[in-house]
Amino acid sequence: GLIVVVVGHVVLGYALVNGLGHKIVEVIKAPIETKIIEEVKPPPPPPPENLPPPPKVALPPPSFVPPPEIQVANPPPAPAITVTREAPPPAPVAIAPAPAPGPTAPAAPPAPPAPKRQAVAPVINVATCEKPEFPAAAMRAEATGTTKIRFTVDATGKVSKAEIEKSAGPSREHRLLDRTAIEALSKCPFKPGTDENGQAVGATTVVEYVWKTE
Repeated sequence: GLIVVVVGHVVLGYALVNGLGHKIVEVIKAPIETKIIEEVKPPPPPPPENLPPPPKVALPPPSFVPPPEIQVANPPPAPAITVTREAPPPAPVAIAPAPAPGPTAPAAPPAPPAPKRQAVAPVINVATCEKPEFPAAAMRAEATGTTKIRFTVDATGKVSKAEIEKSAGPSREHRLLDRTAIEALSKCPFKPGTDENGQAVGATTVVEYVWKTE
C-alpha cells in the first residue's frame, strides 16, 4: 500500500511539472472576453382610443361695435359762370415829327494830370554802422577838415561806387583821412533813392564827413 501511495505521488508530481502546470498557466493567460448586454426597453403603450373631444370655449363679445355706415348723397355741383369781356378798341397812336437837332454842348476839358513826385536821393544811415576812426598819423599832425564823398547806390541800397568829390585838405594826412572815410562809410546801409513814381531806383548822393580833434 505504501508503494502504491508513493507511485501515485510521483505520477502526480510528474504531471504537474510537465503538462498540467503549463495548461493551467495558459488557461489563466488567455484573454477574458467581455460583452455588453443592452437593456431592451419595452415599446410605449398605444394611445387610448375613443377620447372625448375638448370642450368649446365661447369667444367674448367685442368691446367696440362700429356704428353703421350712413351714406350721404353728394349735392350736385353748382353751375359754372363764365364771364367774357370784350377788349376795348385800341387808342389812336399820334406820330410827332422828330425834333430838330440843337447845338451840341462842348465837351468837358480833360482833368489835369496828377502832380509828379520829386525824385529823392539815397540817404545814408550812419547810426547803424561804425564811424571812421581818426588815424594816428593825422591825429599827431592835427589834420582836420571835411571829406566830401559821392556815393552811387543801387535800387537795393548797396554802394556800387564811391569817389572823393572834395578832399579834407592838401597834405598827406588829409588824404589819409579821405581814404579812411571812404572805407568806413561804404559799409553803412543806405536807403535807396526813388523816382517821380515812388519806385526805388539807383542814384547818387553826396556825404560830407567832418574831421575834428578834441
